[in-house]
Amino acid sequence: MSINRIVPNLNVADAQAGHDFYEEFLGLEKAFDLGWVVGFRAPGNPTAQVSLVSGDASAAEDSVISVDVDDVDAAYARARRLGYEIVHPLTTEAWGVRRFFVRDPHGNVVNVVGHPG
Repeated sequence: MSINRIVPNLNVADAQAGHDFYEEFLGLEKAFDLGWVVGFRAPGNPTAQVSLVSGDASAAEDSVISVDVDDVDAAYARARRLGYEIVHPLTTEAWGVRRFFVRDPHGNVVNVVGHPG
């Protein structure tokens, strides 16, 4: 499994608030906005990202980080084989990503995601 990037997910009350801090102060650009999650990235460095999450649209729990991998199906199979708790099953989401959530040994929920194409 190859990791493309790791993005911290900041759990916030309102993902639509505070954008000026990330855009005007930090100089990040908005990469996407689904209402409940907004992603920002550094211009010229798409691996430097942060997301604001105010309640995941399809998962029962929010994740603390997103790990973008080259083969999410293989990562899912490996997590199951190693006996890690799957919090959200492997799913192709309506917004185009394929992902699952797994709990780490400390209780943190990790969003493991693949971007097709």
